[in-house]
Amino acid sequence: MNKTELIAQIAEGAGLCKVDAKKALDAAIEATVDALKKGDKVQIPGIITLAVEERAARKGINPATKQVITIPAKKVVKVKPGKELADAVK
Repeated sequence: MNKTELIAQIAEGAGLCKVDAKKALDAAIEATVDALKKGDKVQIPGIITLAVEERAARKGINPATKQVITIPAKKVVKVKPGKELADAVK
């Protein structure tokens, strides 16, 4: 499902026009990104939990040259599905 299909489904399910559904989806995405940038956890009960996690620097090997390299530390988004979602896709 792509963004256009999701907007159509939201519009149909909520009884909105597609323009309003797109605005609602865009606002939800923006709010989620802003919260994650601040380091907050975003949780939609039963569906998903998103949190920013710090990944430590580590050693790696360049497969082309077999040379040992240092992979720098970085922040990543950790995604954890909720129980209802996990049960629904079993």
